[in-house]
Amino acid sequence: MHSWHHNTDPHTISLRDTPLGVEAAAIATAFAIEPATMAQRLVRAKKRIRDAGIPFVLPKRDDLAERLPAVLEAVYGAYAIDWQLTPHGAPIESLSAEALHLALVLAELLPDEPEVLGLAALVCLSEARRPARRTADGGFIPLDEQDSGLWDGVLIARGEALLRRAHDYRRPGRFQYEAAIQSAHCARATRGKVDLNALRKLHRALLRVAPSLGAAVASAAVDGEIDGAEAGLQALDAIGDPAVERFQPAWSTRAHLLVEAGRVAEAANAYRRAIELTADRGIAEYLLRRLRSITC
Repeated sequence: MHSWHHNTDPHTISLRDTPLGVEAAAIATAFAIEPATMAQRLVRAKKRIRDAGIPFVLPKRDDLAERLPAVLEAVYGAYAIDWQLTPHGAPIESLSAEALHLALVLAELLPDEPEVLGLAALVCLSEARRPARRTADGGFIPLDEQDSGLWDGVLIARGEALLRRAHDYRRPGRFQYEAAIQSAHCARATRGKVDLNALRKLHRALLRVAPSLGAAVASAAVDGEIDGAEAGLQALDAIGDPAVERFQPAWSTRAHLLVEAGRVAEAANAYRRAIELTADRGIAEYLLRRLRSITC
């Protein structure tokens, strides 16, 4: 799963100097940092591997406890990045398809590892919604506006079964909470609505075990739905990570909450900033429509 693109000039940083065959710019977007910074990190990581003479060997069973977290992160990272890179169309031979395959293989090889099961459940439940994420011409459809009838019921059932198996071990972790959050959203297909209070508990549990910028923004959005827009905005303002200023989902969420709070001028500015930070044409067009709806 590693594809390394070497530079002819060691002093030149290539945006293709990256693992998983994914450009550093895409990885940087996922981590909300500048592409050049991510490229530099990748170059340094390669140099450390080269200088240390770390060989490529198949791990023994005794090595799995130490290596498994990095493997799970790599599979999840590949899926998450490809989710951004290929938002429309069938994922045939894509990184998403490979990530799904690897997650399920890991679940078969390590059926007694709840975080492995959690990752497999997470990818299944997320991938199940792919058919409803876009219009026929690539337009973006927000999760709460998606036609749940288009979601893949087979994948949802598989993900739910994996999540139940993970839960039986009573050793919760990051990927299990991530999968449970996706399960709460997928429940709309059968129950017609999402249990927002359960969703908030899951987001807060996730923030305790694996705090991240994305999780904090998503939690703030749920607070806004339950407690009102001002509460959601307060939660956004409380995020201490400076990267939030260039994190596109944070600005989209802020814009939505500002509209709900009746602060139209501020919402328009937030939409403009979100559009500036968006490389995806479908999302940019959706945000532009939202901007026009409050300014025209």
